[in-house]
Amino acid sequence: MLRPRLIPVLLVHQRGLVKTRKFADPKYVGDPLNAVRIFNEKEVDEIVVIDIDATRERREPDYSMIGKLASECRMPLCYGGGVKSPEQVERIIRLGVEKVAVSSAAIADEEMVVESARRVGGQSIVIVLDVKKAGFLTKRYELFTHNGSTATGIHPVDFARRMQELGAGEILLNSIDRDGTGEGYDLPLVDEVRREVSLPLTVLGGAGSLDDVQDLVRRYGVIGAAAGSMFVFKGKYRAVLIQYPSRSEKDRFTRAVSL
Repeated sequence: MLRPRLIPVLLVHQRGLVKTRKFADPKYVGDPLNAVRIFNEKEVDEIVVIDIDATRERREPDYSMIGKLASECRMPLCYGGGVKSPEQVERIIRLGVEKVAVSSAAIADEEMVVESARRVGGQSIVIVLDVKKAGFLTKRYELFTHNGSTATGIHPVDFARRMQELGAGEILLNSIDRDGTGEGYDLPLVDEVRREVSLPLTVLGGAGSLDDVQDLVRRYGVIGAAAGSMFVFKGKYRAVLIQYPSRSEKDRFTRAVSL
C-alpha cells in the first residue's frame, strides 16, 4: 500500500545546517551529518538535503559532503544544489543517493533532464519548483531560481507539465512565501499543480504542526509532506531540537488518506 511520506528538508549553508524564513535570514541549527544520524534513529521516511549556496556561487556540488551524507543515511536521500549536468547526476547517484533535485539547470537546458532521466531513471530526477506570488497587481504564481533571487517569468504549472513530458519522476513544490512561517501549506498552489500534473508530488513551505500535514494528506491522499522548521525547532521560542513524529502519530496521516 502506498502511503504519504513525511520528509525533513535540511538546508546547507556555509557547510552548516540552517533554517530560513522566506528564503532569507538563515539561522544556524547544527551539523548536517549529526542531523542525519538523529533522523536515522527516528526512522524517517525520506530526507532531502539542499545546498543553498552551490548554484548561487556557480560551483559544483560538494561531492565529499554528499558521500558522507549518503554513507550515514539509512533512509532514501535526495540531494540538490549546484547540479547542472547528467554527468553530475550520475556521479551523485553513484555515491549512494537515491534522488537528485534539479531547478535552474532544468530551465536552462531541457535536454539535461531528458538525458539525466535516461542515464539514471526518471524516478531519480526531482524537479524543484521554488514559487512565490509576483506582480504588482495580479500576484500570480511565478517560478524563481538561485535561492529565490532570480525571477523567471514562468508559471509553475506550465513548467511542471513540461518536466513531466520530458521524463522527470517527481515534483518538489516549494512556497517561498510560506517558507519558515508555520502558517500552513499553500493549498491553492498545490491545487493548481495537482490538477495538471500526475507525477508524485512533494510539498514544502509553511508546515508548522502535524495538523498542517494531516490537512495536506486528507486533501490530496498519497503525497509527500515536507518541512524544515517543524523538524528542527521546538516551541514558540524556536529552540533548536531535532524531532520527528512517532509511528503512532504518523499513522494519523495514513488514516487520513481514506477519510
